[in-house]
Amino acid sequence: MGDPHLTYAWVLHPDITSDRDAREAQPALKEAVALAAALPDLKVIGSEVVRLPKAHPGMLFGSGKVEELGKRLEEAEIDLVLIDGPVSPVQQRNLEKEWKVKILDRTGLILEIFSDRARTREGVLQVEMAALSYQRTRLVRAWTHLERQRGGLGFVGGPGETQIEADRRAIDEQLVRLRRQLEKVVKTRELHRAARRKVPFPVVALVGYTNAGKSTLFNRLTGADVMAKDMLFATLDPTMRGVTLPSGREVILSDTVGFISDLPTQLVAAFRATLEEVLEADLVLHVRDISHPQSEEQAEDVEAILQELGVAEDTPMIEVWNKMDLVTGDRRETLMALAERNDAVFPVSAWTGSGLHRLFDSVSVALEEEKTERELHLDFADGRRRAWLHEEGVIEAETQSEDGFDLKVRWTARQEKRFRDL
Repeated sequence: MGDPHLTYAWVLHPDITSDRDAREAQPALKEAVALAAALPDLKVIGSEVVRLPKAHPGMLFGSGKVEELGKRLEEAEIDLVLIDGPVSPVQQRNLEKEWKVKILDRTGLILEIFSDRARTREGVLQVEMAALSYQRTRLVRAWTHLERQRGGLGFVGGPGETQIEADRRAIDEQLVRLRRQLEKVVKTRELHRAARRKVPFPVVALVGYTNAGKSTLFNRLTGADVMAKDMLFATLDPTMRGVTLPSGREVILSDTVGFISDLPTQLVAAFRATLEEVLEADLVLHVRDISHPQSEEQAEDVEAILQELGVAEDTPMIEVWNKMDLVTGDRRETLMALAERNDAVFPVSAWTGSGLHRLFDSVSVALEEEKTERELHLDFADGRRRAWLHEEGVIEAETQSEDGFDLKVRWTARQEKRFRDL
């Protein structure tokens, strides 16, 4: 079929009727197709929701369904089937044998995307670790001949270790190595962050569900050319840029990886660090795709992950209702009316630029911190701290005494904290 360089894929979303917590099937399938489209050299030929009362332990689907789907896949000359949900190693092996295609479950698919998108050293290491942890659980699939032995002739110390044990050990050793490398990288980043804390600019972090339009907004705000495609997970590593707002206020803007519901646990752990920038933020902009039918649920997912990360409750947050250009009629009127009644909500279109001026002004106002006056005494040996106060321009009055300097300063709480950390 067609281009030999392309992998032809079919997406299945198992809708298990006994699962009360299951997401709505059609939007979930649509999201899975968009996930697949984020992979290069992959073409989605077809997609469907498969309803079933419960998951079958051996093949996930019932035998009649397996046969019916098998015929369809063969006719369409499919190379890869993406199953939007968890698939056990045994189910994966049986379906691959039955359908003679490669099977990838939701975790495997997200891992593929993460590895394709990771740019920084830390991102790459985290992806490798998550992929190895995932692989370790699936060794049964790779080695069906568990009785195959490696090492020793069996004369001394038993029959030697099985292939699966050797592979598990190799993965564990590799994980230990990666963890050490990651610790070094994280230390370096901590130094970078410490250096950035000394910069007197507040940090504004963009967060949101994947594909909400964060990168497009980031480009609008910074004039930067961050990869902004209509793709899930287009951004994986936080991107930082210095920006001067129309008010003249300088801020550091941080674009983060898109959130997603049902993110497998090993991936939440692996990508926690790419969201560390959010923990440092002075202001969070929660960007929502307000045109999406499940915008509310997506917003709840984002808020849940922010809480899980430990983003301080006192960190101010502004809600940015993006993609307003795609909303029409009564719904548009309703949303505009709601936004007018809420000071922390801004309807915008990052694509057309409408509504952005109000948003910029609001960001400037949110960052206008209260200033308080303090009287300080610095010894002569405190030259570095005195120089820092002069650089910040917070000194109102200064007199020299026998043992140092008496100063009157007017500063923000953030500047005071930075001064205490010097």
